[in-house]
Amino acid sequence: MSGPDTLFTGISQLVTPHPGPQRGKAMSELVVMRDAAILVRGDLIEWIGPERGAPQAAQVVDLGGVAVVPGLIDPHTHAVWAGDRLADFEARVKGVPYEEILALGGGIRSTMRATAKASVEGLVALARPRLQALLASGATTIEVKSGYGLDFGAELRMLRAVRELQAEFNLVPTLLVHVPPTSGRAEYVDGVCRELIPEVAAAGLAAAVDVFCEREAFSVDETRQIFVAARQHDLNIKVHADQFHAIGGTELACEMGALSVDHLEASRVRQIRSLATSKTVATVLPGVSLHLGLPAAPARKLVNGGACVAVGTDLNPGSSPLFSLPLALALSVRLNGLTPAEALTACTVNAAAALGLGDRGALVPGQRADFLALHGEDWRDLAYALGGNVVSGVFVGGVKR
Repeated sequence: MSGPDTLFTGISQLVTPHPGPQRGKAMSELVVMRDAAILVRGDLIEWIGPERGAPQAAQVVDLGGVAVVPGLIDPHTHAVWAGDRLADFEARVKGVPYEEILALGGGIRSTMRATAKASVEGLVALARPRLQALLASGATTIEVKSGYGLDFGAELRMLRAVRELQAEFNLVPTLLVHVPPTSGRAEYVDGVCRELIPEVAAAGLAAAVDVFCEREAFSVDETRQIFVAARQHDLNIKVHADQFHAIGGTELACEMGALSVDHLEASRVRQIRSLATSKTVATVLPGVSLHLGLPAAPARKLVNGGACVAVGTDLNPGSSPLFSLPLALALSVRLNGLTPAEALTACTVNAAAALGLGDRGALVPGQRADFLALHGEDWRDLAYALGGNVVSGVFVGGVKR
């Protein structure tokens, strides 16, 4: 049962992209309304307009003359993991090659070993503060992937941890087929298709299946096989592609109508063209470029080519320990070449599209009442500030969190 209507006033600037995925030049077209108000009924926006013409409401909340933007949406995280990669980090900055780190027992397989040993309850306890940090930064919807389990039991525990956390956060769970086994590769892929995906789908544990398509991970043919199985069980598809090498994962994803292709640091003209001429969202992850020193994904070229670009944190222990979506937004301006307006669109309606969601990301009647009140009067603080938190209030369904 919904509560009383609430009118939010004291909005110096209400800034929003248009609803739905925005492509190319449209990513920079924001609606800016001054001295505005928002009427929330239930958990949806009922009305938006000038404060002087606002309708009556049972409750009035004065936000104090600040800028308001849509709640941000993080379309790519690995927030459920156990263990840490601190020794790896220290070794890497000293110049130790990743292959040597792996040989010493570190790297991603150390995270997989620790995660596989953890219980659902343990994983929930570890992930909760990470998600709380993202929420406090302004992420009102967060995608969370599995992928650190390798064995199917551990993958299922990760997804069950996400399900438990959905009672506290707006989460979108994704089954990630992340790292191939050291032996029995064909049997593993077959098991993913015949056992893991059907079980995940039957239990409703994921909305999509993601595959890491890379030279060091799964081939294009293996990725296609997994995608076909996902589609047979009515799950959306996504792909990690072009992080280190462009081997065809982006083109396959666009061909098969994937929701998104994520990473894209190694994308070139062919991959940009594929994304620009498809409905698949290009999700860039500037935290990885910052933390690993990799070239940044070509977001500027993607936008200029007409693609739909989203931005995420890629929160994970190894390549992007980034707990703030506004910081990812700000980094996408500095590293990926987006304008502040494009970056806001990338973190709202386009991030929603990357998750197959059409009911959030824009401040218009009928959309979810997920919005952020900033500390200042100008929304561009989101793209300008590095460190700290420019967000004074996070509202999810019209309720302050």
